[in-house]
Amino acid sequence: MSNDRRMWFGTYLARLRRATGRSQRQLAERLCALSGLDSVTRHEISRWERGTRVPDAWLATLAQALGVPTGGLEAAAAYARGETDTAPGGPSASLAELLPPGDPLAPLRGRSGRRVGAETVGRLAARVHGLRLADDVLAGGDLIGPAFRELGAAIRLYRETSHSEDVGSALLAQIGELAQIAGWIASDAGRHEQAERTYTIGISAARQAGDEPLVAHLAGSLGYQLSNTGREREGLGLALAAVEEAGADAPAKARALFLDRVAWAHTRAGEAPPAVRALGAAHDALSADDGAEAPQWAYWVSRAELEVMDARVFTELARPLRAVPLLTDVLARYDATHAREVALYRSWLAVALADANEPEQAAAEARLVLTASADVASERATERSRVVLRRLRGFEDVPEVRDLLNEHGRLLAG
Repeated sequence: MSNDRRMWFGTYLARLRRATGRSQRQLAERLCALSGLDSVTRHEISRWERGTRVPDAWLATLAQALGVPTGGLEAAAAYARGETDTAPGGPSASLAELLPPGDPLAPLRGRSGRRVGAETVGRLAARVHGLRLADDVLAGGDLIGPAFRELGAAIRLYRETSHSEDVGSALLAQIGELAQIAGWIASDAGRHEQAERTYTIGISAARQAGDEPLVAHLAGSLGYQLSNTGREREGLGLALAAVEEAGADAPAKARALFLDRVAWAHTRAGEAPPAVRALGAAHDALSADDGAEAPQWAYWVSRAELEVMDARVFTELARPLRAVPLLTDVLARYDATHAREVALYRSWLAVALADANEPEQAAAEARLVLTASADVASERATERSRVVLRRLRGFEDVPEVRDLLNEHGRLLAG
């Protein structure tokens, strides 16, 4: 039996347990109550979670106690015991494994802080949304300090104050929303490990708050980062998990956003047909809007924003005849206050023009990309500049391209 597989199972089981909010002792007591036996103790749960043992006869009862399908837990145990070489997966498993070790959100024992109410939650929500709006015009390097100060303060507020159960849940939801934008900002600044830790804390907060669409938003945000940083299969798993987590009853804007991320994840994984199908599903979801109120974090999702993803997907799939008109139209709607977005979208336009064998126009767009990205503290924009320059290397015999590479080729050494 592989030690790595046992450890994997232990970590998986521990995260499922934490998702229920139970301690090891409480889970043992629950198993005893369900089975009518007294043979499971906290120490046995600890052995399972440390990977020193893998449960067998207790799997069905464990599944019942954890609220998960028995088959999934049995498949995980079979993999841990070496009975199969197929690693259990699926969207639910991918998401369950994200829950962070320990509980950074646990209230402090004997906390004696002030009592807070709905007004405090409202003020926090306003600051969270203000940070989202700031991200529309500023880059990750500019916002990472304020974002993480706000997140730390929000967690301390939840842990150190007293409040009703409803107010506690509302605070957790705001921590989840704040973790999402802080993770997004960290990712834009190139701080990917910090972003991943932040997203997982947000998932834990949103899960405890019972906010499934927010859990999905956080999982999809992390999946987007993974898709863009060389972990395409993991990114696809989380994008699919987000759609499953949110469910068919999620608000139209949220569901459209999650499906758009699925399209991108398939694209990055080199899977063109499902990517195009997911684009269509995203548009259908937005068109089917039944008037249900969308979460505040989905304020920016619109038909125009879906077209941005359409254009990006078609660019990545080397379909310039589809991409160029969309990107040209998109860029006409953005002004200079959105410098990062303009740089990013022009980078896809430059690549699409190169794919269309229009190197002179591609070089002209590339110059605009390089100028805009030089003025924003965004690692995403910088990396897109490198992508454009690498794509243009095949046209070095074109004077406009040659001049551009001579002037900015140093970026490719970075």
